[in-house]
Amino acid sequence: MGKRRQERMSVEIKKVLSTIIKDQIKDPRIDLGAVSITRVDVTNDISHAKVYVSVLGDASKQEETMNALKKAKGFIRSELARFLEIRYAPELELMLDKSIEHGIHISALLEELKEKSTRGDESHE
Repeated sequence: MGKRRQERMSVEIKKVLSTIIKDQIKDPRIDLGAVSITRVDVTNDISHAKVYVSVLGDASKQEETMNALKKAKGFIRSELARFLEIRYAPELELMLDKSIEHGIHISALLEELKEKSTRGDESHE
C-alpha cells in the first residue's frame, strides 16, 4: 500500500471519527467540548489505527471519558466503515494524548514568567 494512501486514510479517519464522536455518541460521560482527535496512525494495510484522543480536564475526567469511548469502540468502528464506505474498518486503538494539555501548561508557565519579568522591570524604575 502506498504511503500517500495511508496518509490520506489517516486524515480521513481523523475527520470521520471527530464527526462520529461529536454528532452520534450520546454518552453523558463524554464532554464533547473537551474531546478532540489529535492524530491517527494507520498500519500499511490499514487493518489497525492508533487514535490519539485529547481530553481536557483532570485525571478522573480523562479516565472516565476514555472508558466511555472504549466502550463505544464497536459502534464507532461500524460507523467509520459506513462513512468511509469500506467493508472492513481498521481495528481502533484509542490512546490518551496529553500533548495539548502539556502545551497549555507550558503556555501558562511562560505567561507567568513574562508577568514576573514585567513586574521586575517596573520595580527598577
